Amino acid sequence: MIINFFKYRYIAFGFSIILLLLSVTLFIYKNLNLGIDFKGGIMIEAKFDTTPNISSLRQKIDNLNIGNSEIQEFGDPQIILFKLESNSKDGQENNSIIEQFKKSIGENVDYRRIEFVGPKVGSELKMIAIKAILFSLIAMFIYIWFRFSGWQFGLGALIALFHDVISTLGFFSISQIEFNLASIAAILTIAGYSINDTVVVFDRIRENLVKSDLELSNLLNKSINQTLSRTFMTSVTTLLALLALYVFGGEVIKGFVSAMIWGVLIGTYSSIFIASPLIVLFGFKYNTK
Repeated sequence: MIINFFKYRYIAFGFSIILLLLSVTLFIYKNLNLGIDFKGGIMIEAKFDTTPNISSLRQKIDNLNIGNSEIQEFGDPQIILFKLESNSKDGQENNSIIEQFKKSIGENVDYRRIEFVGPKVGSELKMIAIKAILFSLIAMFIYIWFRFSGWQFGLGALIALFHDVISTLGFFSISQIEFNLASIAAILTIAGYSINDTVVVFDRIRENLVKSDLELSNLLNKSINQTLSRTFMTSVTTLLALLALYVFGGEVIKGFVSAMIWGVLIGTYSSIFIASPLIVLFGFKYNTK
C-alpha cells in the first residue's frame, strides 16, 4: 500500500505557515526565557566534603528567590557548578547575592571559583549562537545542492531546516523552558537529524529518477513510501531514548531533551511533507523514459 503524501502537500503547507507565524509571534511578544549564559549572572564552583543531594541544593536556591539558576556536577560528584541569575552591574548587589547563597548552602564548602558573567558577554554569546545556526544551515544548503545536482533540492532542504529551527524557537517561547547554550546545541542537533532524514528521502528520489518513468509527483510518493519504514523506526527508537532521558535524566538536561523530542517529531514531518513537495513546487524537471 502506497500512501499519497503528495496529495496532502497544501494542507501541510498551510499547517506549517500557521505554525511558523505562531512561532514568530510568540518569539516577538513572549520572547525566550533566556538563561544565565545570555542574560549574565554569577558562576560559583563549590567542592563539598561529601556528595551533595542535587534536589536539596536546588530547593535551597529556589527559596532565595533570586531568579533563574542552574546546578550541575562539574567533573566530580562532590564538585558542583552553580549559575545564579544577576544582570546587575552593582558589585555590592552581586556580593549580597553571594552572601545569601553561602548562608543557604551551609558550611564546610570549598568555594574554588566565583565569576561574574556580564550582560555584554551574554550579548556576544547571542550573536555567536545566531551565526552558528545560520552558517550551519547555509553549509547544509550548499552540500545538498552539489550532492543532488539541483538547486531545488538544496532550497527545499534549507526551507525545511528553517521551518524546524523557527518552530523549535516557538516551542521554547511557548513552553518558557530556559534557553541556554545547551538549547543552541539542541537546535543544531535537530537540524542535523532533520537533514539526515531529508537526505535519505532525496537519495531514494535520485535513484528512482534514473530507473523510473513515473511523473515526478508519483515518483516522490514512491520514494517517501520506500523510506517510510526506516524513517519510522529511526524516529521511534530515538524518541524512546529521549523519553528515558526525560524521565530519568534529571532537571539539568530536561530542557535539552524536551527540545530534542519536539525536534524529532517536527524534523520527521518536514522531511516528508515539506522538503520533498517543494522540489516540484520549485519546478524541478527530469527526463522520463
